[in-house]
Amino acid sequence: MSSRPSILAISFSDFSSDARVLRQLEVLSEFGDVTTVGYGPKPEKAIEHLEISGNRPSLPQTIPGVVKLAMRLHKGAELTAPAEVSALALIKDRSFDLVVANEARALPLAHAVKGSAPVWGDMHEWAPEERTHVLSWKLLVAPYMRHICERYLPMTDAVSTVNASIARLYDKQFGTMARVVRNARPFENLTPSPLEGDRVRLVHSGAAVPGRDIESLISATLQLDPRFTLDLYLIKGRDGGEYWRSLRALAQDSARINFHEAVPPAELPKVLNAFDVGVFNLPPRTTNHRLMLPNKLFDFVQARLAVVFSPSVETDAVISAHSLGAVTGGFSTDDLVATLRALSSEEIAGYKQNSHRAAIELSAESDVETERAIIARLLGL
Repeated sequence: MSSRPSILAISFSDFSSDARVLRQLEVLSEFGDVTTVGYGPKPEKAIEHLEISGNRPSLPQTIPGVVKLAMRLHKGAELTAPAEVSALALIKDRSFDLVVANEARALPLAHAVKGSAPVWGDMHEWAPEERTHVLSWKLLVAPYMRHICERYLPMTDAVSTVNASIARLYDKQFGTMARVVRNARPFENLTPSPLEGDRVRLVHSGAAVPGRDIESLISATLQLDPRFTLDLYLIKGRDGGEYWRSLRALAQDSARINFHEAVPPAELPKVLNAFDVGVFNLPPRTTNHRLMLPNKLFDFVQARLAVVFSPSVETDAVISAHSLGAVTGGFSTDDLVATLRALSSEEIAGYKQNSHRAAIELSAESDVETERAIIARLLGL
């Protein structure tokens, strides 16, 4: 029997494609034996994985559950989501020395199974407005997320989130003392790839889900001159690839737009290194969009790319501080086209070199130290 601390990590995501959680598991495994519960196959760093079927939603989307959400019977809706019911049956009466809840929706389960163990709530982003650009989510789920935060965050022993702006929101509205753990990734020992004449090789990686405005990247490329190409490394959503296929149709079989299979998170920088400019455009439909500091910015830096992003308080600051690339004047396709068209080959090469110089500072090292400090405190080490 192991004498190491036992740690339960909860995430209602597919561990195999959740880069933030995978990095978290690496740090947790330094301190103890990690059991994971969530979707997808067993992560490498877990000693045991309690897998929830992918068809079991993590929100109370059953008819009784939706009725409770509609009637604001939020306490009664807790632990009734199909994924929560499955997780409780899998965890049974096990005990742990530390429980980690990834995102607010995991907090009720974490507190239900913690026993006497402390709970670390890694909120990732701003939970109360996660998908408020979707009307049904705004009306039914957003009030439930706020209820969870109001009830559970004050009794959660450590809270973390992706950036200082969102940390201040948690502190102000829920009385936390949230620590910042960015979505930065480990340092990659790469060098910028050389430009190929006047070609500009644009690239984007991420989830193929509606709302990410990948359409604007495709439309912009079709409007740009032939020196621009766009390569997309997209994770297909749970819609069976329907949205991914709609993007293919929008690309009109253009020889300058290439669709690739998704790449495992650990391999992504090496694959992206072959390109020139990482592109991302996201209109601020929610607070999370407005305050975004997404993992793809750090992915692009470790790949030694120049970047072109739409405006955002947090990303603007990082891009400006390190001169990593350009920020568009707005969120339209025309704004993206204008910004890309204005880039010279010399500027792109310079931005790629700046990414190279910033790669150590913008790697995960400081975030890992923050996570280690949280874990050591909660385990009494």
